[in-house]
Amino acid sequence: MQAELAQLALVDGDIEHNTHKVIETIGHADVAGGTKLVVFPEATLSGFPTRDNIADVAQSMDGPALTTVRDAARRTGVSVAVGLAEREGARFYNTTVLIDDKGEIALRYRKTHLWASDVGVFTPGDRFETCRWNGLTVGLLICYDIEFPETARAIAALDADLVIVTNGNMDPFGPVHRRAIMARAMENQMFALMVNRCGSGDDNLTFPGESALVDPFGEVVTAAGSEETQLSAHIDLKWLEASREHYRYLNDARVPLGLTPVDNANGSRALVIDEPRRRID
Repeated sequence: MQAELAQLALVDGDIEHNTHKVIETIGHADVAGGTKLVVFPEATLSGFPTRDNIADVAQSMDGPALTTVRDAARRTGVSVAVGLAEREGARFYNTTVLIDDKGEIALRYRKTHLWASDVGVFTPGDRFETCRWNGLTVGLLICYDIEFPETARAIAALDADLVIVTNGNMDPFGPVHRRAIMARAMENQMFALMVNRCGSGDDNLTFPGESALVDPFGEVVTAAGSEETQLSAHIDLKWLEASREHYRYLNDARVPLGLTPVDNANGSRALVIDEPRRRID
């Protein structure tokens, strides 16, 4: 299966600019050549909001920016993983959605582990979920999440074959997530596809890129440098079976996750962080 890593430079707070860039990128996807999925960085549509502008930047799931992306996915016939600042009532979430090739939202994930600049802006999510997509079981994580082994293990416990990570990791921490994503793929015997921002952002931040596809053995299959790119990556599904041939870490693990399993109305499963939970902020 072919995916494309859309490593982009974004403008924080400029929804119109970022959405236009996403639509252009979707339009360039090599669907005729076999591309099934285009993955974007963390908070793609909104960029990173602040406490001062979150109420202006955040949009609901049926808001204009995400609706425009869903329409583009449907027109092009390609699935898209894209991030946004999500509004639900009086709360705001750092959210990534997986949109299928019909323009439907197949999966929504709200970042559970808030980085320092997220605290006071976003409410942390409280669950991990997977969905069936293109013959695979897929889960989503966001940036800082992958520095915690339990997050990817929760996705793996829901039978994930692929974890998609929308990323917004900045210097000097660039190498941290490359190492982390390799470990998360290997220890859960699944593919990991991480797409990071590049270029500069507010507060003199520099985003190093370094997006990558990692196979279930923890080996980097395809990797980007520091510049903007729309990089094709081939997910060879036979490596899933090969990595699980002799043993399954998930089956042999003896330390429980401590998450509550729930059944969703659509028949999918989720793992929910138990209340009362430790305050992340």
